[in-house]
Amino acid sequence: MFSSVQFTAVRFLQIKHLTAEDLNSAVELDRLCFGGLWTIEGYGRELGSPNSDLLGLWASETGVGESERFDSELKSIEPNSILNSKSLSIERSSPATPNSKLTPTLIGLGCLWAILEEAHITILAIHPRFQGQGLGQALLWDLLTKAHYRQLERATLEVRESNLAAVSLYQKFGFKEAGRRKRYYEDTGEDALVMWRSGIEKPEFQQYLAVEKVQICDRLRQKNWHLAIDSFEF
Repeated sequence: MFSSVQFTAVRFLQIKHLTAEDLNSAVELDRLCFGGLWTIEGYGRELGSPNSDLLGLWASETGVGESERFDSELKSIEPNSILNSKSLSIERSSPATPNSKLTPTLIGLGCLWAILEEAHITILAIHPRFQGQGLGQALLWDLLTKAHYRQLERATLEVRESNLAAVSLYQKFGFKEAGRRKRYYEDTGEDALVMWRSGIEKPEFQQYLAVEKVQICDRLRQKNWHLAIDSFEF
């Protein structure tokens, strides 16, 4: 008598530059996270700029049934819920077949502009379904790595004062509040905190990134994520 074998779904992540084929997915994710911050033309301009790094975070999962659940849960999130909802968790394992195909889905966006000696981080977004699992850390790590490669000296960004999770993330990477822009966000009239991180061109910053990489990968493994090696290397 043969015993049945249970296969467990495996979840993969990859970070890479966006291409023209990804623009529609980027706009959809932008609408979900920000209510339509950038248009498809705006994202298209980033692709052609030598002073911009536009990154996407893709997730894929084995198992035909799991892919259908994966897609349906992505579609169940309401636009702008990233601004108001609590972080959502996802199941760590589920039945899958050994020959299941991977269907990558764009679940994160990151963008920086290189202006003189500064990296201006203009976008950092994770699909609400996947917040709270260390994915934002991975994407920010990659943006700062790109800034280090460009030999930029400082990184800066703006963040909503009320977005405590994002503020905590940036502080973890050494960003410090340097000021604020009054009533910066038109939808709520909320202030924006202006945050800076210096010294990113120095050799010791690369050592810092190496340590952070280990910690980020450990956290992702705890959440049953497997990050593609070629997308997360110095």
